[in-house]
Amino acid sequence: MEGLVDDILRELLTGVGGIDWCVSEFVRVNDRLLPAASFHKLAPELAQGSRTAAGTPMRLQLLGSDPQCLAENAALAVELGAPVIDLNFGCPAKTVNRSRGGAVLLKEPELLFRIAETVRRALPAAVPLTAKMRLGYDSPEGALDCARALAAGGAGQLVVHARTKVDGYKPPAHWEWVARVNEAVPVPVLANGEVWSVDDWQRCRAISGVDDVMLGRGLVSRPDLALQIAAARRGEALPALQWQALWPLLMRFWLLAQDKLGPRYAPGRMKQWLGMLTRNYVQAQALFVALRGLQDCAAIDALLMASTPPA
Repeated sequence: MEGLVDDILRELLTGVGGIDWCVSEFVRVNDRLLPAASFHKLAPELAQGSRTAAGTPMRLQLLGSDPQCLAENAALAVELGAPVIDLNFGCPAKTVNRSRGGAVLLKEPELLFRIAETVRRALPAAVPLTAKMRLGYDSPEGALDCARALAAGGAGQLVVHARTKVDGYKPPAHWEWVARVNEAVPVPVLANGEVWSVDDWQRCRAISGVDDVMLGRGLVSRPDLALQIAAARRGEALPALQWQALWPLLMRFWLLAQDKLGPRYAPGRMKQWLGMLTRNYVQAQALFVALRGLQDCAAIDALLMASTPPA
């Protein structure tokens, strides 16, 4: 999730627990071999065994349309420490699609096959290749062809965001199509889209027929969602993470954002995550309203100190 789940948020969310693995923001590949710095900028975890501070494995994601160039960059990413290469065919952003990246390539299953095949050949046999896709560009009718193309090309696992590019993020997610994809390919399939709660996960599991999900916005807005789902798998129920327990994470996020992004951009990132948290925390709603007009870090510091929940 470009511009949202960066290394800062990956560190904090994986620290809460319940996450099996995470994925970097996509590294955009155009027509050249990227310098190592481009990979380390978006995936600094490469320098620490491709794991977050909590020890959660991180996969390196690439986005592009040139099979050979993607293959060369994938090989370099593995040299830099990436344990898994993931290909992005799910991004719906107009700027990305205009440059022939992300979900627009779902119009061309033959190209999907060539990309997967070429990248697979460039990787050591022990390094898995995975891919994320949507149901199609403007219709799910080609979803099965796209999934088959990726699997035939060498993708050993597929994450299926259960909407088309044109659907964007508008509900509902069509989990029934994940079931069809799962039946069409011989590789493991994970469901993605509109899983905001344990109840959503249970319904997704029942409709899609797959056990595993990739969490995106649902986890960002409910940081303990993966932990809750892991407990539900065991037949247990955990109490929800309360605002008081979430507060230290929010404060660490603010400190890390200032350190990484500086005073110009850190306020925007704080507002972005806080805005996502408003979905599940009424306290976040009040804080977001108070904070959204502020740009000065010192003023935000003062507001946060005044808003600290009682111990």
